[in-house]
Amino acid sequence: MFYDPVYMAIVVVFLLAGFIVQARLRSVFSRYGQIPLRLGLTGKQVAERMLRDNAISDVKVMSAEGRLTDHYNPAEKTINLSPDVYNGATISAAAVAAHECGHAVQHATGYQALQLRSKLVPFVQFASMAMNFIYIAMIFLAFSYALVNQALLVIIIAQSVVTLFALITLPVEFDASRRALAWLKNTGVSYGEEQEKAETALRWAAMTYLVAALAAVAQLLYFIMRFSGRRE
Repeated sequence: MFYDPVYMAIVVVFLLAGFIVQARLRSVFSRYGQIPLRLGLTGKQVAERMLRDNAISDVKVMSAEGRLTDHYNPAEKTINLSPDVYNGATISAAAVAAHECGHAVQHATGYQALQLRSKLVPFVQFASMAMNFIYIAMIFLAFSYALVNQALLVIIIAQSVVTLFALITLPVEFDASRRALAWLKNTGVSYGEEQEKAETALRWAAMTYLVAALAAVAQLLYFIMRFSGRRE
């Protein structure tokens, strides 16, 4: 199954698409990370200001190691910003910080898609482990016809969970960016070309989630096709 030209084509196409999007994202963030924000606010200050404007007082803004590792942790209620974003007073830093605050606002307002995604996390972790185990077993063990069908069925169920998570992630990320951009514009934190560049940066960030979702859907359809073909 893993040497099927169709499966290999799916893997290669989406790996290539992911590489291109990631390269473009890094290029955009690197370029806009050199352009100072007119107001001179750091990512930390942007995040704290957006939290205050949304009456959120129980979320901490913290610095986290790495690059493009920025995220909101709903369990601990922390906004974790990479050093370049946390300390940077640039357009890309402001856009990323505001985006992560967008997730905090979603959490505070009970945004249903975010709540559902959070609930799916343990199921996705289990599904991913199950698929990895089956992949390894199918490569190194001799499976009977019946066992292959059963393995494919388990893979389809697990991949369905992963795909559902990827699809739910799309509105969560798009909505966080929408909230971020609206706040940046309405408060005057970004203005004119700054706003346009912030929109471009967040658009490319969203593309990474879109590619991941399309890859998940394509793999799910492939496994369903293989399972259906074996039953005919």
